[in-house]
Amino acid sequence: MEYVAVLLPSLVVGLLFWFAMKSIFNADRAERQAEARAQAEADANARAQAEASGDARAQAETPKKTPPGTRPDSQPDGRQVFPPADPSGPPAESDK
Repeated sequence: MEYVAVLLPSLVVGLLFWFAMKSIFNADRAERQAEARAQAEADANARAQAEASGDARAQAETPKKTPPGTRPDSQPDGRQVFPPADPSGPPAESDK
């Protein structure tokens, strides 16, 4: 019985943490899905307006849809695009 009294608080806190993390991940997933649906709808509306106006240039400028879970500034191989390095040169020894 002593073991239960010792382990019970840790188990309860662990379960609370698990439920909190589960709800955060579920909310994040739902938000990403809603954002993807909204982006797809906006893209479809932009294409429909471009087709209705017959403007080929507007059709060409319609942004490409990025796959869910990727950032628009990432390379096709998954690397991130970073701004160019500072032209002043490598960091000084004191900056490391």
